[in-house]
Amino acid sequence: MAKNFKELTEQEILALAISLEETDGRIYADFAQGLKETYPATAKTFELMAAEESGHRRTLTEEYRRRFGDHIPLIRREDVRGFVSRKPVWLSRPLGIATVRKQAEIMEMETYRFYESAAKNVTDAGTRKMLIDLAEAERRHEASAARIQKEQLTEDVKAEEERAGHRLFVLQIIQPGLAGLMDGSVSTLAPLFAAAFATKNPHDAFIVGLAASVGAGISMGFAEALSDDGSLTGRGKPFLRGLVCGLMTTLGGIGHTLPYLIPNFQLATTVAMAVVVAELFAISYIRNRYMDTPFLQAAFQVVIGGLLVFLSGILIGVA
Repeated sequence: MAKNFKELTEQEILALAISLEETDGRIYADFAQGLKETYPATAKTFELMAAEESGHRRTLTEEYRRRFGDHIPLIRREDVRGFVSRKPVWLSRPLGIATVRKQAEIMEMETYRFYESAAKNVTDAGTRKMLIDLAEAERRHEASAARIQKEQLTEDVKAEEERAGHRLFVLQIIQPGLAGLMDGSVSTLAPLFAAAFATKNPHDAFIVGLAASVGAGISMGFAEALSDDGSLTGRGKPFLRGLVCGLMTTLGGIGHTLPYLIPNFQLATTVAMAVVVAELFAISYIRNRYMDTPFLQAAFQVVIGGLLVFLSGILIGVA
């Protein structure tokens, strides 16, 4: 059962400090390994921070052995109440650089506060001085980390890492989302307008469009998630890609389905056509913005494809 912080002895506090420094050093090393390929400068920063944590651990271990002997009891942060729960972001691949930097900031702040609080909860003057020195060391470590980061992350390196982050965002979010939006916006046109012109009933058209949109979303979501686990391509977590793709597919179909909630068939169809035009140009903009496709070329490709599907739906509906 976890103990309250105030219940720890001075020996246990020092053992916990050793455990904290060892854990943080390993996490920084994991950060460095996970960022090495995409963000080499930031990875170097975390390698140096891991080395500093290792130095702190050696200093703490020497002090512990001087006062309490060779046996160091195993006391971890989860054995003591009051520590902030850390999500194991260092286990995720690929690592998000903003998430990693924020996690490192939280770790440094938490360790500093631990030493500061520990110094206030001991009566032995020597131990209190030692803990105050450790808190100051963590404060210097935080400043050192900022200095290391400043030295390693020049403006050119930051710009390159921002470009790398943008590429990952496009690869992991924009591409599956765009694929879903295109499929949902285009593939549902034929069944929706076929049903609309065959029945002239807005409610029936809405039901068909809704079924086509949801079905397409589920199908595309599973297809995207099962197509690639991201381990080699760096395309991110399959679940996230599948979720993004599935939701955007459904959204693409729902957009021009909702107008058929309007009871008047002519008005509903007019609004639905206007929505289709807006969707196709939105897709063209996204392709131009994130995929570097010239806008006119993107618009031509998307509009022609959408028009063919739209006309096929109408022809089948009136046949």
